[in-house]
Amino acid sequence: MDKSVKDYIASLDDEQTVKDSLVLIEMMQQISGHEPKLWNVGTIGFDTYHYKYDSGREGDGHILGFHPRKGKTTIYLMDGTARYSELLAKLGKHTTTGYCLYIKRLGDVELPILEQILQKSHEYIKSQDGHIHGILWKTAKK
Repeated sequence: MDKSVKDYIASLDDEQTVKDSLVLIEMMQQISGHEPKLWNVGTIGFDTYHYKYDSGREGDGHILGFHPRKGKTTIYLMDGTARYSELLAKLGKHTTTGYCLYIKRLGDVELPILEQILQKSHEYIKSQDGHIHGILWKTAKK
């Protein structure tokens, strides 16, 4: 773990948030095969993908990531939460938005289910050969 991630984790003032963060770091590092990296203020990300939208906007993002906060850790599913509705129904206490999964404490959820969701999300984005051509988490128009 690089110094910036270690320093950031050490700066968290809630013991439960620190414990949960260390579990998520281990889980996401094992799934991605990459060391954690501090992406912006508070987001810890693993592995990268490149996106290019029809508008011409492009850049790089983390494939797996989370933002630890006291009482509400955000886990980012860059391919969207809608893809995992069946697994999310078995996860435990959480809420979701487009590509965010919110958990108060890891003790509120089934870790094997969370790990399965993260594994599937990582595999899906990797299967896109690094070429994401749109916002994956928007629901398809019918």
